[in-house]
Amino acid sequence: MDFQLTPEQQRLQNKCRELAADFAIRSAPHDRDASHPVENYDRLREEGFLAMTIGTEWGGSGASFLDHTIAYEMLGQGCPSTALAFNMHASVVMPLLESPEVAPETKRRIAELVVQERKLIAGNFSEPVTTSLIGERPLKTRAWRADGGYRVTGRKMFASMLEAADFVLVMAYPDGATSPSAGIILLLPRAAEGRHVDPNWDVLGMRATRSDSLILDECWLPESAAVFRSDDTRPFRHTYLNWFWGSYTPVYLGVAQAAFDELRRVAHARRPEGYEQPLAYYPDLRRHVAEMSAELEAARLIAYRSAWLSDTQGPTAETTAALYQAKFMVGEVVSRIARTALTLGGAHGIFKTSRLGSCFATAPSGRCIRRHRISASTIWACTSWASTPLTYCRQ
Repeated sequence: MDFQLTPEQQRLQNKCRELAADFAIRSAPHDRDASHPVENYDRLREEGFLAMTIGTEWGGSGASFLDHTIAYEMLGQGCPSTALAFNMHASVVMPLLESPEVAPETKRRIAELVVQERKLIAGNFSEPVTTSLIGERPLKTRAWRADGGYRVTGRKMFASMLEAADFVLVMAYPDGATSPSAGIILLLPRAAEGRHVDPNWDVLGMRATRSDSLILDECWLPESAAVFRSDDTRPFRHTYLNWFWGSYTPVYLGVAQAAFDELRRVAHARRPEGYEQPLAYYPDLRRHVAEMSAELEAARLIAYRSAWLSDTQGPTAETTAALYQAKFMVGEVVSRIARTALTLGGAHGIFKTSRLGSCFATAPSGRCIRRHRISASTIWACTSWASTPLTYCRQ
């Protein structure tokens, strides 16, 4: 692959750097209060990010998965909660637009909602019985035909930006199906009758994503709400794993870069009493910074390569392994940088008034870092899943 960014990618990166700087101003208050960063979502709408990855044939910008990776790495440096939540839009819209299992008319309708009407779409596939440790998604939420449409009942979890999005894509088990892996995806408007939100998102990380639980109590939807149905959803989930969860990896990469940059700033700004030089000249600190720099660059190259493989090869065994490897490596690196940066920042770094403390204690950066090792897909799951294509699929 060509490791140089194209002029278009550089412009995209610069635009995202500008947005990240703006988002960073409000990042800590939103995370502290667990409030929706709606003004950030609106800015991303204005800048065309809803349709960024949608193909030009549908009226979008046609950005690649690598373009998306470059953009969200930069956005994650400003407000990880904003980047993680808003990324859900692309993570659920793109599989539907790329899948041959989805009817052209359905694709056209989704594209019109996003491109022409500028609607923000979230996704909600997880349930209390879901476990990312082994990658299983059994569905207790049920959808059955009624009154010329569907009635849906169940409880969904981890519905990021649920109250800010115009629609949410919900996966349910269709009534009458016999296969345990059957599923139907329904487009649920924000004002649908029978739709309720349980505001239970009180967690260590990503507080501003507001990933609350969605309660559906005989929620009625018209026939046109069904955008996907299959007796076996596993091929669909696997083919588009790049979007479904691989698209989140660059956000954590951005968090690692932000932490690294802040540590360097603190090291240059602090000069111990009685010394002519700042802490940046301390030999052991310089050694740690060099190690972090190398690890960060290695993680970036692995993540970029996995995105490049996704664009050039599609869902091959090599691509699948690369995406799992990238998520594992980024998770490990961001965790190590967080721990080391806090140690090198010293006790002053734990205060809320400290920018380093803000990165790790009150703002989403540190909490995202700590949560990354337990969020889908977990570190253990990534290595387990990466071993499958490596062991059984590659020649």
